[in-house]
Amino acid sequence: MTPAAPTGPTAPTGPTAPTGPTAPTGPTGPTVPRVLTVLTTVDSADAADALARGAVAQRLAACAQISSPVTSVYRWKGAVETAQEWQVLFKTTEEGYPRLEAWLTAEHPYDTPEIIAAPVVHGSTGYLEWVSAEVAR
Repeated sequence: MTPAAPTGPTAPTGPTAPTGPTAPTGPTGPTVPRVLTVLTTVDSADAADALARGAVAQRLAACAQISSPVTSVYRWKGAVETAQEWQVLFKTTEEGYPRLEAWLTAEHPYDTPEIIAAPVVHGSTGYLEWVSAEVAR
């Protein structure tokens, strides 16, 4: 008697098993530049609007979204602080990020601004191409 074949999903083994990071495919592959979301926070709606409009006008970002006030809790100069802040989320390319970061650092009202970037892992091809075209001009 022979053992029954396994049923249900099984992990791949042997030479076809993934062994580490693989090259991206599809919209994030070599044909479309990598897109990033870049987040910063400021202490007023006016400051958020100025950063959003300035970055888009200078083609440092294709677009920016301003979120309603959030409550931030952080440690600053040895004390725990709480403040109302507005988040600004920029869409740019990996290639354009250094210019956006330099501009945000110069224009931001904070001494030590939060400027963090995260890669867009998946996205619609048309949208990613639009971001790339708007930042590259």
